[in-house]
Amino acid sequence: MGAPEGSCELARFSIAVPADLLREFDASIGRRGDARNRSEAIRDLMRASLVHETARTPDEQVIGSLTMIYDHHTGDLTRRLDEVQHDYTDEIVSTMHVHLDHHNCLEILALKGRGERVYELADKLLGLRGVHHGELTCAATGSSLEI
Repeated sequence: MGAPEGSCELARFSIAVPADLLREFDASIGRRGDARNRSEAIRDLMRASLVHETARTPDEQVIGSLTMIYDHHTGDLTRRLDEVQHDYTDEIVSTMHVHLDHHNCLEILALKGRGERVYELADKLLGLRGVHHGELTCAATGSSLEI
């Protein structure tokens, strides 16, 4: 077990990863162009994972963005996207719609609310046939952040 949050005591551990994965990870760290090292990069990933888990707590207040790329020519996808979004008007703060080409659209939704509702909304939208790619990024707001 590690030290309490905020403590200066570090715990050392080792992990085994494929060599090509480690090379790609190190290259990713290098592209950032800062003084980061492998340990700090792994700590950042651990913190991000913990924030993500907190945000998935059903009653936690979260803020986030949902990004989707979809083919608006797929069946009645546009109507279904609208129907789902109309069921979550309290959680959707803003939307941005961009026409990428003749078939594909990018839609970004700014979201806030209880984690349960925000993740439910994302799951419903991303599960629709015709949505090619999507990603929800959330953070817990905590009680000190007013939205």
